[in-house]
Amino acid sequence: MAIWTKIYESRITTPEEAVRNIKSGQRVFLTGNCSVPNHILAALVDYAPELHDVEVCHALTVGPADYVHPRLEGHLRVNTMFISQNIRSAVNEGRADFTPVLLSEFTTLFKSGVLPVDVALIHVSPPDEHGFCSLGIEVGLTKSVAASSNKIIAEVNQRMPRTLGDSFIHVSKLDSVIPVDYDLPELPMGNENSTEIVEKIASFIAELIPDGATLQLGIGAIPDAVLRHMYSKQDLGIHTELFSDGIIDLVDAGVLTNARKTLHTGKIIAGFVLGSKRLYQWVDDNPLIELHPTEYVNDPFVIAQNARMVAINSAIEIDLTGQVCADSIGSKVYSGVGGQLDFIYGASRSKGGVPIIALPSTAKNLSRIVATLKPGAGVVTTRNHVHYVVTEYGIAHLYGKTIRQRAKSLINIAHPEFRTELTKQARELHYL
Repeated sequence: MAIWTKIYESRITTPEEAVRNIKSGQRVFLTGNCSVPNHILAALVDYAPELHDVEVCHALTVGPADYVHPRLEGHLRVNTMFISQNIRSAVNEGRADFTPVLLSEFTTLFKSGVLPVDVALIHVSPPDEHGFCSLGIEVGLTKSVAASSNKIIAEVNQRMPRTLGDSFIHVSKLDSVIPVDYDLPELPMGNENSTEIVEKIASFIAELIPDGATLQLGIGAIPDAVLRHMYSKQDLGIHTELFSDGIIDLVDAGVLTNARKTLHTGKIIAGFVLGSKRLYQWVDDNPLIELHPTEYVNDPFVIAQNARMVAINSAIEIDLTGQVCADSIGSKVYSGVGGQLDFIYGASRSKGGVPIIALPSTAKNLSRIVATLKPGAGVVTTRNHVHYVVTEYGIAHLYGKTIRQRAKSLINIAHPEFRTELTKQARELHYL
């Protein structure tokens, strides 16, 4: 019997016993996305009334969020670096905190000691013959933070895929081990999320993507639609913070080969995956895919080493000077900066790079291209960084253009019903 096997077996415990390692006043890191350790989290919620002033830090989480229930005020308080739907009301009601940070610097907050971590709650695959567990579908935001924490509590899930890359942690680093066997949450993407507007936007984006490009794609209807417009392309690659099911068929079709990547040739590089069980099975022990910590994947100066880097990101609204708001609706915070600026800047520094902001021209019968951003709106991508803006009405190329030229270009891709008013407002602002 290997020494690591004895260590592993000696640390097996129950979720209820494991969370007793968490003390009042401590900071806890919770791995997120579709990798939330549900049994540990449920045990922490049950134990929380015996604690006070425990801070729970994470980014996006998928699934129920009982840990932000009002009854736990004073016991647990979330500090999130990206606001997901399940905790948005808690943040905007003042029951949870939001810390703005570039995704490339997310782990640095913890590693550098700005936010030292007492206990990390993680979710891993079973150990291999050498005693190494894979962090599975969520490596980017978790590996470095877990390594810097004082204690690690891990769910070891028989159904967590073994992903490759810089994705492993040895069982000797795990202070508490909870064996589990349950399906991971799914966020499947597909045609059902598309509309005629989304498909039109995707077709315009496809015009900007050259053969041999390396793509960064977020999750959502537009990125997924873009992938469906890629079948006429050749030798595409992927370097992205996350990917979903849409890339599987492109790999199978021989379109997504990664053969012309100038960094990690032949490999798909990402920080985490969000998708269906089909995706989780596909990434399992797949040597085509490498998952790495986010401070590497999202580093603009790493991204820029990919020639023909195409970054596709979204926005809530954009003003006539090119300021992009993607994290708030006025002063009401909605999400976070995520990796948008990391990839927009990285792509802009890439040889032949194409940084794109894509958005439908309207939302709830209001123009998303506006004369000025709403009061209190956050600027995620500055007017200095923006290059291409795409709506269903076309492409505006803003880089190197004057405010007058930008205003004209953006008005031309706004919804026709709003162009007259936008032109009037632009003149009042002396943009035109």
